Amino acid sequence: MNSRELGDVRIDMDQEDRLRRFEEQTKWPMAATAIIFLVAYSVQVLGQPRGNCSTATHFVMAAAWAVFILDYIARLCLARNRRRWFVRNLLDLVIITLPLFRPLRLFRLLFLIGVIDKAFGQAIRGRVVLYTASATTLLIYACSLAILQVERPQPDATIRNFGDALWWALETVTTVGYGDEAPRTDLGKLIAATLMIGGIGVVGLITASLASWIVQRVADEDTATRGITEAHVNALRSDLERQVDSLCAEIQALTDAVREQRTPRDASPTPAKTPPTD
Repeated sequence: MNSRELGDVRIDMDQEDRLRRFEEQTKWPMAATAIIFLVAYSVQVLGQPRGNCSTATHFVMAAAWAVFILDYIARLCLARNRRRWFVRNLLDLVIITLPLFRPLRLFRLLFLIGVIDKAFGQAIRGRVVLYTASATTLLIYACSLAILQVERPQPDATIRNFGDALWWALETVTTVGYGDEAPRTDLGKLIAATLMIGGIGVVGLITASLASWIVQRVADEDTATRGITEAHVNALRSDLERQVDSLCAEIQALTDAVREQRTPRDASPTPAKTPPTD
């Protein structure tokens, strides 16, 4: 690798580090912006303010949306490979360009869950359950506000208050679909489709989390059983070794006793022959 290639690699690494630092430094301000947007959007839909209050809520929402757009542009400019980053973040582009999908931007609030996530340690299943529950809550609330804003003005609407919207969102996200509450407008149907897809994802995550929990319980029980079996085997091995050592000692004692019996205890010396005298 020549010096020019090394320089390109350093530049790419610097750009990636800048993007990572930017995202790390702005995640809390962006989460705060999302909370402000959520409050203003809720006041607009639920309170239906008029006059100066309505103007203020629209201004706050527009300012928050401007922050979202600036954040997107900044991250795009800091990306090492802008084309690949653009393709991987098409949903962000859709969210900031189509007013219909604005409530989905509330998922910026998931940054706040990172603080609670520390209480769950490094358990993967715990993080899945936490993020799934939080994302589901935000999805249901945002879609309830969106469907109420779209459907309420219609003369034949069945969703006329937040209670109806919340009930519709719950039965849609759980794929129950009683049919007592249903959107009448095209925008409402698109919101319903978004909630249906999110509901399928939520059910899949819950099922996967439950399966992971069952597999982990079985693995834990198998590990415990294996530990008990190994302890029994080790105890039997130790007992067998003690018995073998005792048997070897007894065999050695018997061998010594037999040797002592074979050896004559009172062996007298043989008398020497006396030569004959003349």
